[in-house]
Amino acid sequence: MINSDVAITLLWQRQSVWSQAANRLKVRITWARSATLLLIVLGAVFGTGAAQAQGTLSRVLAAGAAVALALASLAGRGGSPTVVRDWTRARSVSEAIKADVYTYLAGARPFDGPDRDEKALHELDDLMRSVDDIVRHTTGLTPVDRSLPPVHDVDSYAKERVVKQLDGYYLPKAREMARKVQFTHVLEVTLSGAAAVLAAVVAVLPSTAVSAWIGVFTTVAAAVTAHAAASRYEYQQIEFTRTADELERLTTLRAVGGHLDDEEFVVTCERIISIQNEGWMARLGTNDTEDSSSA
Repeated sequence: MINSDVAITLLWQRQSVWSQAANRLKVRITWARSATLLLIVLGAVFGTGAAQAQGTLSRVLAAGAAVALALASLAGRGGSPTVVRDWTRARSVSEAIKADVYTYLAGARPFDGPDRDEKALHELDDLMRSVDDIVRHTTGLTPVDRSLPPVHDVDSYAKERVVKQLDGYYLPKAREMARKVQFTHVLEVTLSGAAAVLAAVVAVLPSTAVSAWIGVFTTVAAAVTAHAAASRYEYQQIEFTRTADELERLTTLRAVGGHLDDEEFVVTCERIISIQNEGWMARLGTNDTEDSSSA
């Protein structure tokens, strides 16, 4: 018989390590995409400025444009499809282990029998074998010193897992993505509008100096659109909102004495969370051929 504290503590420590690995990869991707966007904008501005300036200033701006565009290409590697796939898989591992920990502590299937420790460790072993090619991302990471979640039955599971995920993660994330969608749309319209205004000015008062900047606004607007598409803000907003609605429905149904029994409640909640995690992370990963969850 395996000591329960040892088994579940091992899972919780492994979850911490994989969560840190996923977070580190996500930071790398975010910085790469942001840097690429900024450098493309700078390249467009410097290039146009170089065409209009003269002498030393023109040469400096031209060199700046060349350097910015070269660095943009280099920065883009930090958000390459390979890096994104590694991130989505690392996050999936973290979330899978977390789901097993909470299900185990709540005493729900498949961890509801006397052999639940063996099953938990077996699940962990299977999971680790499926990601042995990305285990390098955990090198040097140590588990964060933290206690196990205070879950010992389904009531505490509902409070610590479902309600905290709902109020502390899904709803705030849905609002955050909604703000990003709105900001991106406003920025795209503003840039496109500015290009249209400049085009109208050039039509009335032909000016080579002004017409050159139409391309800058158009380029920046396209870069912003590509950045938003790669980040999938709108898709994430929909997924976070949908998951929050489903979890809220389940907690309400249980509170009013609905048809779900305790074990079915746990299993259904984890299934919903799992579908959400796998769905949006897979979408983000596959999208990069075109281009945390909480800890």
